[in-house]
Amino acid sequence: MTAHLIPSAQRRRAALFVSFFMTGVSMATWVSRTPAIRDATGSTTAEMGLIIAGLSAGSMAGIALAGTLVARRGARFVVLWGMVAIVTGVAVVAVGTATAQGWLVAVGLASFGYGMGSGEIGQNVEGVDVERALRRTVVPSLHGSYSLGVCVGGLVGLGASATSVPVLGHLVAVAALTAIATAGLVANLAHDVGREHADAGQRRRPLGETVGAFLAVWRERRTLAIGVIVLGMALAEGSANDWLPLIMVDGFDLSAATASLVYAFFGLSMAIGRFSGGFFLDRFGRAPVMVVSALLAIAGIALVAFAPSAVLGAVGVLLWGIGASLGFPVALSAAGDDPLNSARRVSAVATAGYTAFLVGPPVLGFVGEHFTLRLAILLVMVLVAVSACFARAVTPPAGAVRPV
Repeated sequence: MTAHLIPSAQRRRAALFVSFFMTGVSMATWVSRTPAIRDATGSTTAEMGLIIAGLSAGSMAGIALAGTLVARRGARFVVLWGMVAIVTGVAVVAVGTATAQGWLVAVGLASFGYGMGSGEIGQNVEGVDVERALRRTVVPSLHGSYSLGVCVGGLVGLGASATSVPVLGHLVAVAALTAIATAGLVANLAHDVGREHADAGQRRRPLGETVGAFLAVWRERRTLAIGVIVLGMALAEGSANDWLPLIMVDGFDLSAATASLVYAFFGLSMAIGRFSGGFFLDRFGRAPVMVVSALLAIAGIALVAFAPSAVLGAVGVLLWGIGASLGFPVALSAAGDDPLNSARRVSAVATAGYTAFLVGPPVLGFVGEHFTLRLAILLVMVLVAVSACFARAVTPPAGAVRPV
């Protein structure tokens, strides 16, 4: 790959900001309209858990394939087709809602989830490469762009709910905007980042060997430990994405519009944590920041679970968002410390995170059906506490190239 074919690191970072931002907007669009979608499909809390599991199942499929796809086709290919799957999924969710077909909503969420899962691997492999090129922390701020998108999308969802904008029109408009943004990504991402190239005279690795190499990273202790961290921290983020509006509606008797505002507030708190996280990570190191983040998330979840008023609940949402903000991006960045097999390690760690996204929605839904959603999130709090015990695993290994 010749140098003139590689866009500048700044252009690549800008393209990744757009990609993360529109993914966040799309996610918030779905989440902010979950009360309306639940009502339109006539779903119970437990049934909504199964519908939301479509998002996680698609994400797991995307994650499972992405490492191999990046190794064979490059990160840009995976990001592009991930965005296409997101656009398709949002449109199908819109149709499923308009026709009151919960199963179709689940199918749309599966496509959306595939796009998010696979695209996130490509985005993070690109992001880690940009981080090395710029020699400073970048990945958390990229995820901050996602959170900013969540905030903007949540505010738009608030307005749409308050003014009774049909879910169909709202989701189709977001799908169209995401498609337009996707068109500008291709020229601004490096062509072959993460792609394996056989040395002269060597054959290309067949698919079976590529998959075997992907599975091999699970035998590394550090990768497993980082996977445990991301399992708890991703569940903390994902459970809010899946359930926060319904928690605020059912647990604090707020309107759907106000619940969307609280969810946008959660996205803002995540963005604050991620945009400011680079400073604290470079100053204090990953492990101490991860411990403090976990403690903030624990305090926030406990407040949301037990607060007697919506105001205190909102304070809990703030702490929850800031605490959960750095877990996923720091874990993925740590997984990519070593450029050798970076895509596979990032994919493996992300798989652990999306396992939480897969298992979390139905489990919390069924527990919430019997004990309320506010009490169900205490399960999340326990797993976040477990993740804090493995914080040392994100410390860069000796000899690794890291931002300075």
